[in-house]
Amino acid sequence: MKFIDTHTHIYLPEFDPDRDSVIERALEAGVEKLLLPNIDTGSIKPMVSACTRFPGICHPMLGLHPTSVKEDYIEQLDKLESLWPVHEFVAIGEIGIDLYWDKTFVREQVYSLRRQVSFAIDKGLPVIIHSRDSFPEVFSVLEEFRGKELKGVLHAFTGTVGDAAKAMGMGFLLGIGGIVTFKNSGLGDVVKYAGPDNILLETDSPYLAPVPHRGRRNESSYIPLINRKLAEITGLDEGVVAEKTLANAVRLFKL
Repeated sequence: MKFIDTHTHIYLPEFDPDRDSVIERALEAGVEKLLLPNIDTGSIKPMVSACTRFPGICHPMLGLHPTSVKEDYIEQLDKLESLWPVHEFVAIGEIGIDLYWDKTFVREQVYSLRRQVSFAIDKGLPVIIHSRDSFPEVFSVLEEFRGKELKGVLHAFTGTVGDAAKAMGMGFLLGIGGIVTFKNSGLGDVVKYAGPDNILLETDSPYLAPVPHRGRRNESSYIPLINRKLAEITGLDEGVVAEKTLANAVRLFKL
């Protein structure tokens, strides 16, 4: 089986001691490509460095993470947009709204999301949406762009079946990771409703490791564990789930 980890922060310091080994394990597990979401201007250099070291395997994205939206958000956005098309970015992300940690810059987060979605449409790229405790706010912004060929994924999806239906109705895929393996995650009904035709596999590593690695550092070689859980939930063969989710990633990111 072949896979793509559509969301991994392999460039972060948590992987500095053994990044090569982590990627080698991923390849051995059938994970052929790793897509790297950006955080802010400070993460561009290590992210691009990882992609340069592992060409054809690691692919960069361009974006300002909502929790990085602070007083200098306009400067950050200007600097990030100036990098186009210096690097071959496969998506704009991760972007969105996060109301879990801090609500100080809600208005600025909304502005940043709206601006980056518009930028993505202009460049013909998909968006990777971070939506923690913010589905109504995120959907409100995305609705503004309905009919403008907006496409993307709701990363680390933890919403309801209703949220999933709304996202899919707007042409979005659902990013499913290690959380689906957690007891009482509540994602079983969502996965059954969406089916593999509307799902992307992701790790969000080094965060959110699936069972039996929960609580430890996550890595891309654990993607087959997520795929296995989806197969268990849907009653489909693991190979079928892998094939469908792989096709979704290839199509969305033009890989």
